[in-house]
Amino acid sequence: MQKQDRKSPNWLKQVDFLGIHLLPLLAFFTGATTFDWILCAVLYFTRMFFVTAGYHRYFSHRSFKTSRFFQFILAGGAQSSIQKGVLWWAANHRIHHKHSDTPEDPHSANVYGFWYAHIGWIMGPEFKPTRFELIKDFKQPELYWLNKYHFVPALVLAVAVYFTGNMVNGTGIFDWQAGLSTLLIGFFLSTVILYHGTFTINSLMHKIGKKRYRTGDESRNSVILALVTMGEGWHNNHHYYQSTAKQGFYWWEIDATYYIIRMLGALGIVWDIRDVSPKIKESNRLNQEAGVKAKLREMKVQEIEQSEKLSEVED
Repeated sequence: MQKQDRKSPNWLKQVDFLGIHLLPLLAFFTGATTFDWILCAVLYFTRMFFVTAGYHRYFSHRSFKTSRFFQFILAGGAQSSIQKGVLWWAANHRIHHKHSDTPEDPHSANVYGFWYAHIGWIMGPEFKPTRFELIKDFKQPELYWLNKYHFVPALVLAVAVYFTGNMVNGTGIFDWQAGLSTLLIGFFLSTVILYHGTFTINSLMHKIGKKRYRTGDESRNSVILALVTMGEGWHNNHHYYQSTAKQGFYWWEIDATYYIIRMLGALGIVWDIRDVSPKIKESNRLNQEAGVKAKLREMKVQEIEQSEKLSEVED
């Protein structure tokens, strides 16, 4: 398998990405409150939902429908994670599915290694531009604007977090120092954790876990990563049947994003939610192939035994 010649990151152009990772360390000087830590957890899971439901299940796979207004909310909420523009994200994800675990895959850990799949491909030059030709089904000008100014939703959220911290931790909205720890922990630390929670799907979910279906790649399922990513850990399920909004195919496969999508459906905010039929769930399984081979072996043994019995009778 011939790898593509991919260049190393220009570290001078990654100052913002690396700086986001370092900023939470300033909390050692500011301290942190209980509110800061609660907000950190809340923003992690809230934005993880927008990443999984927005970037992934809606914009990349069109697994449900919604209004133009809520489409904008999904895009803005996803981009508050600072994972670039919604059209950029979805286009690259479509490339991943088309070329999964081949040299053309943007982030195959099996081809390019763990670290490249985790963060290297994001920092390298090959995947910086948005492949608009791969995302022609979204032509709304507000999405193009958001994709161009992808930092705006995160900036709005950061400002809101800071002033909220001023009010909760201090004496009022203009208690300028009180919100610094909230910004560092509630926004920046949750962003860093969110980065790596999301990135583990690229770097780990084709290396660890169990395979249920034949998919032509190394995608796997992991209950631990499903909990961390609100359902994205059922990755082998997803690679087998990409168009469904439901990645946890069975009741014991926890898929929090799908549960929320269903609640939004009950409220009429989203509709035409694509599910997965029992027939599809039970097809194309790896254990079916193993079962057929076992049955053939059993028939072969029975044939040999019958042949031996016939020989004994003839003797």
